[in-house]
Amino acid sequence: MTLSIRHTTEQLEETTLSSFAQFSKNSKGRIIPEKECDIRTIYQRDRDRIIHCKSFRSLKEKTQVFIVKNDFFRTRLTHTLEVNQIARTIARALRLNEDLVEAIALGHDLGHTCFGHRGEDVLDRLSGRFRHNEQSLRVVDILERDGRGLNLTLEVRDGILNHTGPKEPLTLEGKLVRKVDRITYLCHDIQDSINAGILKIEDLPSIVLKRLGSSHSERINTFVIDVINETNKNHKEGINIDIYQSDEILEAMNILRNFMFKNVYYGEICSEEKKKAEFIVESLYTYFLSHPKEMPIKYYGNISKEGLERSVTDFIATCTDSHAIEIFHEKFIPSKK
Repeated sequence: MTLSIRHTTEQLEETTLSSFAQFSKNSKGRIIPEKECDIRTIYQRDRDRIIHCKSFRSLKEKTQVFIVKNDFFRTRLTHTLEVNQIARTIARALRLNEDLVEAIALGHDLGHTCFGHRGEDVLDRLSGRFRHNEQSLRVVDILERDGRGLNLTLEVRDGILNHTGPKEPLTLEGKLVRKVDRITYLCHDIQDSINAGILKIEDLPSIVLKRLGSSHSERINTFVIDVINETNKNHKEGINIDIYQSDEILEAMNILRNFMFKNVYYGEICSEEKKKAEFIVESLYTYFLSHPKEMPIKYYGNISKEGLERSVTDFIATCTDSHAIEIFHEKFIPSKK
């Protein structure tokens, strides 16, 4: 009997991937069992479902760091694509499952709110608890496809949920995306901050420039080579299976992270925009608690099952920046007509 393309791909994984990789055929499967595809592996199907879902498309209109419109600033979508590209580069060098890495990378930020972490902070305060990684899992499990969810595999769901927070992912592929997410946003936020006029390259700590590089491409290259070399070295020496960085590069990365939080993320320019974003999100949240029937039926109709606060939170988290601003104008700004 002729093997399906999927079976051939699964056999190829066994001969080409590292013994530490997560093989597609060994997936723990989906919550709701499905007939397998003859062409795509189980992780390739997850990747495709994420790419084609509404929440993925909406990332192009959601803030990464800078709310002010600029064609060159990263959005949540371009951040996601950069995480995916860097993670796949490393995964190929380490002979990990690229399809699993790609699915986790593309899905990790689906639950981010309008206005980035500013919106997340407001919803956390108002609702009692909001974490974008938990919301990302909620998106793929429940909110997409009119409440049916995407029915992704356990490994992808685990990687999405644990790309941040206290718990580490179960797979090496999930651990890689978790590491690359941090590397990616630190590197591209430097570039966006320089374009925004907040930083000059010489403002960066000297240890960062010396160890990581003076350009965006140099810093990315330094991180990628370091992760590959350190991980391969530790695995050959029989050290615990994980994704590694050298002490020297990790120290520079932590210094860079502290610098960015002090001078950019909590800096004066971002703080001014943060106040505006917080005001919009809080106003909308309060408004729809009192006027739930004015939400789309998808969310209003879910109140009986999920509760009012949960449904309002889901609606606000789904909004893009431009949609949230549009609704704010509609509900709070008098019309000139």
